[in-house]
Amino acid sequence: MTSERMDMTVQPDLSASRGRVAPVRSRRPIYLDMLPPCNAGCPAGENIQEWLRLIKAGELEAAWRQLVADNPFPAIHGRVCYHPCESACNRKDLDSAVSIRSVERYLGDMAIEKGWQYPKPRRRSGRRVMVVGAGPSGLSAAYHLTKLGHEVEIFDAGDLPGGMMRYGIPEYRLPRDILDAEIDRLREFGVVFRQNSPIKDLLATQAEGRFDAVFVAVGAHISKRVDIPSTDASRVVDAVSFLRDVASGERPIIGRRVAIYGGGNTAMDAARVARRLGAEESVVVYRRAQEHMPAHAEELEGAQTEGVKMNWLRTIKEMHDEDLTVEIMEIDEDGKARGTGKFEKLAADTVILALGQRADTDFLRAIPGMSFHDDVVDVDPNSLMTSVPGIFAGGDAVPSDRTVTIGTGHGKRAARRIDAWLNTEEWIEPQKNPGVSIDEMNLWYFGDHARRQHVETEVDERMGGFGEIVAGLTHDEAHFEAQRCLSCGNCFECDGCYGACPEDAIIKLGKGHRYRFDYEKCTGCATCFEQCPVHAIEMIPEGGAR
Repeated sequence: MTSERMDMTVQPDLSASRGRVAPVRSRRPIYLDMLPPCNAGCPAGENIQEWLRLIKAGELEAAWRQLVADNPFPAIHGRVCYHPCESACNRKDLDSAVSIRSVERYLGDMAIEKGWQYPKPRRRSGRRVMVVGAGPSGLSAAYHLTKLGHEVEIFDAGDLPGGMMRYGIPEYRLPRDILDAEIDRLREFGVVFRQNSPIKDLLATQAEGRFDAVFVAVGAHISKRVDIPSTDASRVVDAVSFLRDVASGERPIIGRRVAIYGGGNTAMDAARVARRLGAEESVVVYRRAQEHMPAHAEELEGAQTEGVKMNWLRTIKEMHDEDLTVEIMEIDEDGKARGTGKFEKLAADTVILALGQRADTDFLRAIPGMSFHDDVVDVDPNSLMTSVPGIFAGGDAVPSDRTVTIGTGHGKRAARRIDAWLNTEEWIEPQKNPGVSIDEMNLWYFGDHARRQHVETEVDERMGGFGEIVAGLTHDEAHFEAQRCLSCGNCFECDGCYGACPEDAIIKLGKGHRYRFDYEKCTGCATCFEQCPVHAIEMIPEGGAR
């Protein structure tokens, strides 16, 4: 095979490029740094593309340190995050998205195995910050505030830190040794934990501890209730209490046929836990259709795989000794569920209520000037400060979707804004680079490579206990997935521009330093632009700036 036949460079179509080259250059190329869609889609604000690049380069510890610059708990998030980054990944339109969450888990687990620790803060500010709540938002804020040089103490009502990660997410999804390992690293970092310390008078506790600022990050631990006529009220339990008891080592007594009333992620968890506790039938009753369910698709799929049944368009009206009376619902022209007046029986001897949770913010209502919206606190959307100066809030305590990753992102945002406030500065959000779509990239450069899938435990094995059901990627699989990253919008030194330039106007600056243009030689022909596979080059008018 000749070298000419091996050359994959796309030849420029000069016939269709009138005015491409002229005596006077009318345009010139510049190198870009675009915002990859995975980075843009991450609620925790991770620089995903960069830590994937470092893995590709074999710099694993550097990759982990890049990751924890934004998110201190990769082993946790590598298991429970709903990976919106993968939904945004441009590669999904080529073959399949990069398995970002699985690679993150690989890095997180390696850090635990190797004993990697956060670097100690370079300075001490002398300021003290009080954090209320040891869930994902509070833990994240404590980490970032400590990194910024502040002393942080976390006050939490639970026996152990972790919030709903410990007492809401079942162990088969998040093993407790993994949770403990990443929290212990935070403790080694210098964060002080005050467990079994519910806050009753926030201002008094703040004054007593001489705290300069407060971050409220209480979780949504209180179940919403509904009155269901029943001959035996003891057969009705709420999902939060049910999951908390199981997480604490108890084994609640349930019947053979369990109905879970609700359609969110908590309902899916409760249904799957009920199966592990011996329920022969675990049925989710939801008043709307499947497409309206708030539960994530993977949670629904996991529940159905484990034998959980779904009863759509049904609402519970009465509970009897051995069954339930449910009303058949329909969706009206406004998209709302309404009763049809038709009823049927559903066999069930236990009902678990999973109708949503509210945050326990009652202790804040005694503070003069504090503003609320239902059960959550009103905050300035930019600063995350409440209507009371020096008191900030995030996570489940503010209007927001309630996931671990969103809570973690809130903690980082709050820490940076608290730091600015303590320094009497106004926080200014850094300007983001423009994004890049798949249509702007040259996909001819990239071959089709199917993603590496994690292995799941067989269903029969799962029902025997609460062991983790998803295995992590191997070393080779994780590295393969990292290499599938398209480096959207950012140069990865493929030499495409360098090799294609007909004027030798591109100068290599050495590994890791990319290239620069020699505009004395450049004619503005745009060959480099057309050859760049990731849209890291743009053509701009001569004399223009970008």
